[in-house]
Amino acid sequence: MLNLCVFVSQNDDNNDDDIYESDGSLPEDVMDPREKPMGFFDHLEELRWVILKCIVVYVLFAVVIGVFLRQANSILLLPFNMAREQFPELPENLRMIYVTDSFTAVIQLCFLGALVPAMPFFFFFASQFVAPALTKKEKHMIIPVCLSSLVLFVVGSLFSFLLLVPSTLKISALTGDILGATAEWTIASYYGTLAWLTIGVGISFEFPLVIVLLVYLGILRVETLRKYRRHAIVGIFIMAAIITPTPDPFTQTIFALPLYVLFETAIFIGGRMQKKRDEAAQAQ
Repeated sequence: MLNLCVFVSQNDDNNDDDIYESDGSLPEDVMDPREKPMGFFDHLEELRWVILKCIVVYVLFAVVIGVFLRQANSILLLPFNMAREQFPELPENLRMIYVTDSFTAVIQLCFLGALVPAMPFFFFFASQFVAPALTKKEKHMIIPVCLSSLVLFVVGSLFSFLLLVPSTLKISALTGDILGATAEWTIASYYGTLAWLTIGVGISFEFPLVIVLLVYLGILRVETLRKYRRHAIVGIFIMAAIITPTPDPFTQTIFALPLYVLFETAIFIGGRMQKKRDEAAQAQ
């Protein structure tokens, strides 16, 4: 009888080992709940929370900008003052013609300006959402991609704020002077131009990062980028024409030149990545 009990116990142990070792994983009823596969509606719930967190952070930064808008106004007027140095005939202060001008300017500054500090949080929340579907190699790219995206966005915004916006204002004043017109810029038009150019250029500076990612993931080949380089140049100037508020070729060229440099930089970095990947594949 004792021998029979021992035999049954050993068989039970072997069966347990088979359960745990047959596929190298725990059965679903004893798995860690966090490691169970998620269903479609579970993913929707996760996505809902990601969107909710992004909205909360975005609104929070918009409120903070609104609270300190008076203190930040002297900085926001820097491009306007730079244009006045070259064209002293410009008015010392911006005008408010319509009742809604001030409200429009405040809304544009708060909600468009909030994108700048909120962008890193957007990338972080999005990376948390897609991380379970990424390989270990791809997960290592999350932090570098987020940091690179933030740096490119800030560089593009500063480039627009310190160079592109002042040049746009100067060209507007120059063409108005040629026609004998006096500039009477409103706060809505000035702050709208400032916000649109700064945010738009900041976002457009991130497109080379997308190219590098596509090459890194093997979706795009560097040879294709080199083959269609002329088409890319045309696309860059079309983008510059859409984002810049003035139709003059000078402003568009100022914007297009750094974008083309970034495009060539993306080809160079992507080429090095592709070469290493091809060499590793041949070695295997």
